[in-house]
Amino acid sequence: MKELQWRYILVRVTLVIVTVGIVVWAMPHDSRTYFHVEQGKPWKYADFTAPYDFAVYKSEATIQEERDSAMQLYEPYYMLNKEIEEQMVERFNHDFKDGLPDLPDNYKLIITNRLHSLYQQGILDQKDYTELRKDTTSMLRIVSGKQASNVSIMELYSPKTAYEQLFQEGILALQRPLLQKCNLNSYIVANLTYDRERSESSMSDLLSGIAHASGVVQKGEKIVDRGEIVTDKTYRILESFKKENERRNEDVRQNHLSLIGKILYITILMICFTTYLSLYRKDYFDKPRSIAMLYALIVVFALLTALFVRNTFIHVYILPYAMVPIFIRVFMDSRTAFMTHITMVLVCAGMLQHPFEFTAIQSVAGLVAISSLRELSQRSQLFKTAIFITLACIGVNMAFDWMNNDALSQIGFSTYNYLIVNGVALLFAYPLLYLMEKAFGFTSDITLIELSNTNNELLRRMSEVAPGTFNHSIQVANLAGEIANKIGAKAQLVRTGALYHDIGKLSNPIYFTENQSGIDPHDTLNDIESAQIIISHVTEGMKMADKYNLPAVIRDFIATHHGQGKAKFFYIRYKNEHPDEPVDDLLFTYPGPNPFTREQACLMMADTIEAASRSLSDYTEQSIRGLVDRLIDGQVAEGYFRECPITFRDIQYAKTVLIEKLKTIYHTRVSYPSEK
Repeated sequence: MKELQWRYILVRVTLVIVTVGIVVWAMPHDSRTYFHVEQGKPWKYADFTAPYDFAVYKSEATIQEERDSAMQLYEPYYMLNKEIEEQMVERFNHDFKDGLPDLPDNYKLIITNRLHSLYQQGILDQKDYTELRKDTTSMLRIVSGKQASNVSIMELYSPKTAYEQLFQEGILALQRPLLQKCNLNSYIVANLTYDRERSESSMSDLLSGIAHASGVVQKGEKIVDRGEIVTDKTYRILESFKKENERRNEDVRQNHLSLIGKILYITILMICFTTYLSLYRKDYFDKPRSIAMLYALIVVFALLTALFVRNTFIHVYILPYAMVPIFIRVFMDSRTAFMTHITMVLVCAGMLQHPFEFTAIQSVAGLVAISSLRELSQRSQLFKTAIFITLACIGVNMAFDWMNNDALSQIGFSTYNYLIVNGVALLFAYPLLYLMEKAFGFTSDITLIELSNTNNELLRRMSEVAPGTFNHSIQVANLAGEIANKIGAKAQLVRTGALYHDIGKLSNPIYFTENQSGIDPHDTLNDIESAQIIISHVTEGMKMADKYNLPAVIRDFIATHHGQGKAKFFYIRYKNEHPDEPVDDLLFTYPGPNPFTREQACLMMADTIEAASRSLSDYTEQSIRGLVDRLIDGQVAEGYFRECPITFRDIQYAKTVLIEKLKTIYHTRVSYPSEK
């Protein structure tokens, strides 16, 4: 017992873990963008709104333009080195302590004064001077001691221009040929040194004042609609969104927290769903295909949603989520359909920008699908359901638009187009039902209706080879169907099963009373042989069901319509004829099993009563009621219904239906007078 309990727990835990693993793997885990923006071209993706607040960044060209404008105010710093002047003047005086050759003594003093004037003005390195002179308006900040002064580049010298300035005017210009022999240029060197620290600090202060963003987009703000031309402003916003995503994606810690949150969210949902099944639909765990379909639908639509989110040119509202409750309602029950749908919607909502609106719209769609599609027996039912779902979704979306917008002009109508496409996609549920049946072993009402067509090969053959059995099957189908309607069972399933329950009689139709016409082949057989032939119609029917690929639910009707009862006619006659011999009951017992569904019980009761009613000599209400009570009470007493969930109330309703129907079938007619 404990081993079985642990097995159940292991199955449930495995289902939760596998589902969570697949869904979380499929969910987008990063902030990457999945669209390509082209300026001046129509936006080919779904309507896009801001999922969070982010800044609108300027273009590189704009930022560069502002940088260039700011750099016009930039003034590099140069340190004035007074020691250089002293060194060069001292060196000059030392080299020419005896005076300048061939020149009066006062020329030495004049040159000394000229050098002092040049050094005081400032001499730049030739490379810096050449670079700065490209812009004649450039200003420099000359630092001398604790003071800094602004100086135009035009007021400074390079070693070359300072040397030329030395001979620019006065008596030195007249004596230039003689002075050139003195190599005066060796006493002119740069005394202004580039102050990198101060210059870079000044540049940083200027550039830091340049704003990289030109505005902020608020969360939920509409950025662009599908088909709208991408303007320069929209292009900048979309590019800014991509940059912000990339920045967020670099935050590894935030990504880890996001992943943990997603795992926790999906795990809680799947635990709640599994708990519901364990408490209220425990029998589904005994049907692996049923459980597989429930969890597979959640996983498949989660994967499709993740695919649509990654490829943003497809809007998730196009996905027909309402197919999930449609499939489950057709094959299972309404409550499970709703719980599965809500779980699937909440899982998918965790991947979207606007989960609340999505959850509300899809929840309403699921409720409408379950309410409007109680049975799927005609194509028109699915068409009507698709229309109802579409109208309901449009209504909910319209309510949100009116609540969140002040004017009709602000409402985007593209969402309504997606919902209409969604409604059209729901029509594909009809052909997909066939795939669901084959994949998970279910049988829909549509398939049952198709099998009920008497033009089917097997039923047509029965009508030709065993017409009595064919008529008996139709009568049983009508009776069992009425019982099913009365007690709330699946009437279409019962009718279809009743049509096929005796197909095994096709192997030896003449051995069954309803197909005989005066000649009884059992007269040449003993009771055991006759009983074996009668019993064999169950096993032969199972073989035919396999040959013609009948659904498992139909094969169950064939196997259980006699349960583990006996071929009583031959069994009782054999016992009467051999009173002193022990009887092997197995030789006269059907292989069974006994009915294990309400529908199979309906068929057993209808089959027994319809066959026995043909033996009544007088069709009065009293005789019919006595027959019905005796046979069905006998079935109850022999325990044929112990394994199926049918109640005494259901059995009493079945008796009432059978009595009323038999009274109608075998009513007496008025005798017509003969003409005299």
